[in-house]
Amino acid sequence: MCGIVGYVGSKDSAPILVEGLRRLEYRGYDSAGLAVHTGRGVEIVRAVGKLSNLDAALKKNPLAGTTGIGHTRWATHGRPNEANAHPHVAGRVAVVHNGIIENHVELRRALEQRGVRFASDTDTEIVAHLVDEQMRGGANLREAVRKALLGVRGAYAIAVVDGDAPNEIVVAKHDSPLVLGIGEGENFAASDIPALLAHTRDVVLLQDGEMAVITKDRLELMTISDGAPVTRAPKRIDWSPTQAEKGGYKHFMLKEIFEQPRAIEDTLRGRIDLQAADVVAAEIGVSEELAKKVGRVYFLACGTSAHAAMAGRYWVESLARVPATVEIGSEVRYRDPVFLPTDLVVAVSQSGETLDTLAAVKAARAAGATVVAVANVLDSAIPRASDGSLYTHAGPEIGVASTKCFTTQLAALLMLAVYLGRRRGTLPIESARRVLDALWHVPAQMREVLAQADHIKHIARKHLRARDMLFLGRGTQFPIALEGALKLKEISYIHAEGYAAGEMKHGPIALIDEDMPVVVVCPKDNHYEKTVSNMQEVKAREGQLIAVCTVGDTDVPQLCIPEMVGAPPSGRAGSYNAIPAAPDVVMIPVAEHEVLPLLTVLPLQLLAYHMADLKGTDVDQPRNLAKTVTVE
Repeated sequence: MCGIVGYVGSKDSAPILVEGLRRLEYRGYDSAGLAVHTGRGVEIVRAVGKLSNLDAALKKNPLAGTTGIGHTRWATHGRPNEANAHPHVAGRVAVVHNGIIENHVELRRALEQRGVRFASDTDTEIVAHLVDEQMRGGANLREAVRKALLGVRGAYAIAVVDGDAPNEIVVAKHDSPLVLGIGEGENFAASDIPALLAHTRDVVLLQDGEMAVITKDRLELMTISDGAPVTRAPKRIDWSPTQAEKGGYKHFMLKEIFEQPRAIEDTLRGRIDLQAADVVAAEIGVSEELAKKVGRVYFLACGTSAHAAMAGRYWVESLARVPATVEIGSEVRYRDPVFLPTDLVVAVSQSGETLDTLAAVKAARAAGATVVAVANVLDSAIPRASDGSLYTHAGPEIGVASTKCFTTQLAALLMLAVYLGRRRGTLPIESARRVLDALWHVPAQMREVLAQADHIKHIARKHLRARDMLFLGRGTQFPIALEGALKLKEISYIHAEGYAAGEMKHGPIALIDEDMPVVVVCPKDNHYEKTVSNMQEVKAREGQLIAVCTVGDTDVPQLCIPEMVGAPPSGRAGSYNAIPAAPDVVMIPVAEHEVLPLLTVLPLQLLAYHMADLKGTDVDQPRNLAKTVTVE
């Protein structure tokens, strides 16, 4: 949520800042603004809504200068209006901020008692006034920021510029991502790597409790607590700028759906040893001795990642034969969970920065549990807070509704289950080889499913007027049903619910009538016959069946054939020629049951995408949503 970009160099900063913000649009925002040192001090331009509105505002009030900061805001404190948009100014200081200041009420009250008057409803403006107070007391910018933050509690990434320091930006972070980019005669700051890729691939990842002074010639890192210097070597990012572009697709989401075979290949590469029937991943940090001592696998995740974790639970229990549970991060952090030293906690997060999951990870570590992170972003907060990590290699995912990050999480969690099973002695070598060989062939099978995109678009068009939809699945297909429903509601704004198919008769069956499309995920697995029975229940109530099934299946397509199209002319009896309609069915290749979720989710992603696109919604940036959730 929200985005920060900063630039210090010799070029005009405003176009660079706006371009960087545009590459962060996927994070979600409702207003935007720039602060640029123009030589007459710091001047700001802000606008509500999309970046096009900021572009228009900059045409009316151009900002020229070689040092500046930019921001896209997703409203937390205060309505989305120009007064609450960032940057916020106090004295000669301008500040942008991601995150939430938890003690903002007491800080605001204390500042007001000292005579400060606020121009916004935001918690961010508090930081600007705290820094301004320190500077009026004689501190330079870096010391003013450092001392101001000593009294701040919460999650933040901030960037600050000073009207008397035309070639300097000070940044700091705690529990919110911030990346520094190294150029030649220019340096950068940003909330995420895609904002920097057009300019540099050499980055320094700022860690919690650290701040940095950025000039065009150097980056100077230090701790917030005492200003002690920090030395950290830069990292080389191997993502090319074109990976963050649409590549000819209409939307980033569509491009990312079709990138999934490549993303799975990258996630598997170097980790599967088919000859040894094992997973090679020392970075997980779980030895054979530790694996045998694990008494429970405790998955922590939010949103789409929680659906991946639910599939992971099935795999861990069946392959590693250890009890497993899935918990929502935001629920765990506000109760008193029981973590044990024998727990293996698996934290699943696309960004690696999800605040609720991160807080739960810290609680688990404090209780003595071993934590393994599954994340897509190198050196992000959750992997850093964990004992080990299993990175996915999806590459940049720009669309807010996750697709390739989800399937690479599934691949990583299946590998983790095999890894544990082999070390615990619960997974025979031939069974492990069967699963890993099936996983190795998934990318090619994914391409077969994706080749049916036009057919799925046709199905989407038929059901475009639906106001509600139901998604059903059993076993590992239950979390896929949940994910399919989530994708549809996220981007098309059609109300959709995912259910375990066996639960349909315990309530949702009351909703089914001739106007209700019901999507059933029914591949040939050990739940097949029971799921077909659920489909017959839907059919008996005239529900509109849409199914994902296995190539060669004849029973499921037969159930999905709608009633005959056509009716006898008014007032005439007797036979008439009715037209049989085609069934709404998508076929997936025959595959081992463990890998089926990686295939069955693809038609549901495409169904959601095409329904949203046909409805004309903002597919890549659906309303009210953000990509990286770093607030509660």
